[in-house]
Amino acid sequence: MSGLLAGKRLLVTGVITDASIAFSVAKLAQENGAQVVLTGFGRMSLVERIAKRLPEAAPVIELDVTNEEHLAGLADKVREHVDGLDGVVHSIGFAPQSCLGGGFLSAPWEDVATALHVSTYSYKSLAMAALPLMGPGGAVVGLTFDATKAWPVYDWMGVAKAGLESASRYLALHLGPKGIRSNLVSAGPLRTMAAKSIPGFEQFEDAWADRAPLGWELTDQEPAARACLALLSDWFPATTGEIVHVDGGYHALGA
Repeated sequence: MSGLLAGKRLLVTGVITDASIAFSVAKLAQENGAQVVLTGFGRMSLVERIAKRLPEAAPVIELDVTNEEHLAGLADKVREHVDGLDGVVHSIGFAPQSCLGGGFLSAPWEDVATALHVSTYSYKSLAMAALPLMGPGGAVVGLTFDATKAWPVYDWMGVAKAGLESASRYLALHLGPKGIRSNLVSAGPLRTMAAKSIPGFEQFEDAWADRAPLGWELTDQEPAARACLALLSDWFPATTGEIVHVDGGYHALGA
């Protein structure tokens, strides 16, 4: 077996369609020698169908990251397919419609709490659920969208991503002594199912296409996926708590 991730065992969350960043991660990971296990929630038959489009059909485990029973049983379910994990990919985010599209001032706490639970707290929850399967050299990698700025229409999801970025740094602090890294990839806007659910998302698309120094392809998930693979590999053994921007350089520009 050869490739950047030869012999690695990965748990990849967030595959919904073959346009998902997570699908691209799983596909490239298999092509680079990894064994991949997927998780899905709510649309299991769809996820199972998409899993068959990978180079090698991957097993799918049902996982609701807000369900304590699912989290508690995750390690045992993963062990049915692989004997441990070298990496975990967190590609999970959700906010009720009230929290997006200009609803920042009016969104009720109950909806905000849902957004923070699913999009932020779940990063720690997933890592802890997978921890019994991981050892030194392991890596947790999540996906974010630049939370250093307030973006039109992103609203409470922007706050959730800011929390995710902070949570990754704290996870790096607390898992570092176990030899486990935590890093994020900050991708530019991509036309995924999640993006399509955000009212006014085309404002991001227009800005990136016009201003990113390297240009930006809205339907190409592979650059972000490649960054995830690099962080999951052994080529970043002393990097943790980091955010790698894969956005055509847009983040480096002034207003």
